[in-house]
Amino acid sequence: MTRTTVPDRPVSVASDLSEDAGSDATVMNGGPSVELRRSRGSRLLAVVCVLGGVVLLALPSDGAPLRTIIAVGAVALGLVALFSALRPFRFGIDADGLTIKRPGLRRSIAWAEVDALVLDEPPRRDGRPEPPRLLLVPPPGVPVAPVTARHPIDGRPAIELLVLDQVREQPEQVAAALTSYAGDRFVDLPALRRAAFADPDLPASLRGYQMNRVDRLIRLGQDALVSGDAQIRQAARNEIEHARAAGLPVAQRGYGTLAAEAALDALAAALADHPTTDRRTTP
Repeated sequence: MTRTTVPDRPVSVASDLSEDAGSDATVMNGGPSVELRRSRGSRLLAVVCVLGGVVLLALPSDGAPLRTIIAVGAVALGLVALFSALRPFRFGIDADGLTIKRPGLRRSIAWAEVDALVLDEPPRRDGRPEPPRLLLVPPPGVPVAPVTARHPIDGRPAIELLVLDQVREQPEQVAAALTSYAGDRFVDLPALRRAAFADPDLPASLRGYQMNRVDRLIRLGQDALVSGDAQIRQAARNEIEHARAAGLPVAQRGYGTLAAEAALDALAAALADHPTTDRRTTP
């Protein structure tokens, strides 16, 4: 199996990662390790659900069983979410590797156990961005259990380590820390995709092209450009042109057709003439 190599992009740890004494963990600036801090959003939402349900239960029911059912459901949902949010969480990055403590995964991972760490961003859903995720691809021959993801470019089995909406740090900060410690094991796919073909600014309109379909085609083309493989580029271009020839689906609210067609034209042109992205592959 071959692996597409990408140029090293040395980035220093973000300077605004600093100590936060009152947080779940401490992010050390210039120290020997970086600790990502758990987002407070899930806890806040859980508390709101519980309090809202309690308030509804405290009000006179006046024979309104539906309101009681909704209140009990809100309390139960909030308690479950609060329990999950209060479970131990740690995501540490240092010179030795990763230390992870979260539901479903509690272990230390040495850099020797990592072939690639991939920061990926799923395609937009209904025009809205999805939170990035961090994937671990083990070295060849090392079993992956359980397989919870695939490398977005070459399809190798991977483990989803983290969804970045679970932490307070921005994706750029996480990418900087991983680049500093993981070196060329770390691949920032969103950055590579934008460098190969910038995400087009597509306005929404009535009776436009279905957003998910257009976004999937754009992602297909971006990934083909990042792969650096001429055959993959040609196959992606053919698929895009075939989809356009067959007619893109129209939705009540979608992307403006003229802007979407212009973006797909530009993408097809990039796929047809992009020799500078060809790279050697290594076993």
